Amino acid sequence: MSEKVTGKVFDIKLFKRLLGYIRVYRINFLIALISVLVGAILAIVNPGLLIDIVDEYIPAKNSSALLTTVTIMLSVLLLKVLFQFLFIYFANWLGQHIIKDIRSELFRHMLRFKMQYFNNTPVGKLVTRSVSDIETIASIFGQGLFMIVSDLLTMLVVMGFMLYKNWQLALIAFTVLPILIYATKIFQKAMKAAFNDVRNEVSNLNTFVQERIVGMKIVQLFTREKIEYDAFKSINNKHKKAWVKAIWYNSIFFPIAEIFPQIAIGFIVWYGGLSILSISVSATTGEIIAFIMLCQLLFRPLRQIADKFNTLQMGMVAADRVFIILDEKEEEVDDGKLVVPVVEGNIAFKNVHFSYIKDEPVLKGVSFEVKQGETIAVVGATGAGKSTIINLLNRFYDIDSGEILIDGTSVNTFKLDSLRDNIAVVLQDVFLFSDTIYNNITLNDTNITMKQVEEAAKVIGVHDFIMSLPEGYDYNVKERGVMLSAGQRQLISFLRAYVSDPAILILDEATSSIDSQSEKLIQKATNKITKGRTSIVIAHRLATIKKADRIIVMEKGEIVEQGTHNELLKQKGYYSKLYEIQFATALAS
Repeated sequence: MSEKVTGKVFDIKLFKRLLGYIRVYRINFLIALISVLVGAILAIVNPGLLIDIVDEYIPAKNSSALLTTVTIMLSVLLLKVLFQFLFIYFANWLGQHIIKDIRSELFRHMLRFKMQYFNNTPVGKLVTRSVSDIETIASIFGQGLFMIVSDLLTMLVVMGFMLYKNWQLALIAFTVLPILIYATKIFQKAMKAAFNDVRNEVSNLNTFVQERIVGMKIVQLFTREKIEYDAFKSINNKHKKAWVKAIWYNSIFFPIAEIFPQIAIGFIVWYGGLSILSISVSATTGEIIAFIMLCQLLFRPLRQIADKFNTLQMGMVAADRVFIILDEKEEEVDDGKLVVPVVEGNIAFKNVHFSYIKDEPVLKGVSFEVKQGETIAVVGATGAGKSTIINLLNRFYDIDSGEILIDGTSVNTFKLDSLRDNIAVVLQDVFLFSDTIYNNITLNDTNITMKQVEEAAKVIGVHDFIMSLPEGYDYNVKERGVMLSAGQRQLISFLRAYVSDPAILILDEATSSIDSQSEKLIQKATNKITKGRTSIVIAHRLATIKKADRIIVMEKGEIVEQGTHNELLKQKGYYSKLYEIQFATALAS
């Protein structure tokens, strides 16, 4: 997956794409925008009224006008609070709804990715994009975009009002603006690069931690705690350095941004004071006081814009990363149109060639047939291509050449959902979700009732085992089924396959990592669920496939032998040697 992020200070094209998500929330967007506009206008009302109070009502001792003006100022203050509330609420509401939509779109998009994409992409990166990066996007609307718009409008309104009231004082106040704007521009460029580094290091940290936690058993078994801790410290240190770099730029900019407003106020007081002392009409006392307030209103937004632009930049970097995944053209090609509720289960591989990596073939002209209701076994050394057959039958990958047929129809003709609904797979490494046993069996299919699950469990002999658990079918197996043994997880996967009532059943090394007691239960379950349906059994333990109708022996991507167990033993070939080795090993143990 490409990790190149745009180097632009502000990517207009990317920003427009983000704004496209606002369309469905136009009303809320308008409320937030109107609140910003009204708030900017209200910002200059009280300083304007203050000029009248200082220059007219106090010298004239007009208490009535003074009281009325103070009441108006209080009302304006309350209105500002109201519109600020509307602005903050609707801006953040909008942000949360937009990231909900983006996250849903992203997850839906990832659900359609090819298996090869997940094989080549670290899980930690995908988790970072789906969770923390998208949360950062929300800040664009809640703390970035609208805040910047609010600050810019406030600045424009204040500058216009200052020029209208006293253009000489206004120009004096504006003298420091170019320097501050230039410093802000430099700061933004530096922060863009800094935030890009931060997001990279966050992603690397997430990936490292997730992989080590998932593989903690291997870490402890091979006593790699110190090595992994040292590696973590190195990555964690890079993460710290990326943040310190961003903090460094903040530490330089914000003190500078704080100095210039005070310089501007000093110029105003100096010029205004000279005007008053020389009895000039260039500036009144009220205007000087008001302009001091207005300077705060003018420069504070500028400092805030720089700060909010940091937030906006982080959001834009995160959005760019998320859109990189959304733009990935890794979706499974679902160009089939055939929808068949139930297939008969006849399978044919005809001269199938396949390679995961170009010019490195995994299957080299594989051909075989499986008739409806027949059970065949596929054996061979690791890397012979056994599991690849499963992946191709389910169309997780597309073949290079040849043909794969079900009931005489190419698998490419089927809609993917229709194809996979008719195939159930029991894998060696059983994956269970952090949920109840019932939900792990049905995978939240509401069409499968508890009664059906219980009846199926009794048929294949696992009901008693499930009921022996504290909460029976409602027992939560926790993440990846850690509360169950390998054999128990395997039994759950058999039941999951059985209740789906598939026309084609595939057992991939289903008994390779379990104890002998569990193996007996699984062998019983295997006999039940394979009865009357087309089954492909991939196994290392040859003793478990003696009863198969036919055994296919593979070596280096090719079929080297086919026949029943007894027929293959008589041939004294590859299978016979493999069986003798396993039999001798079993006797020795």
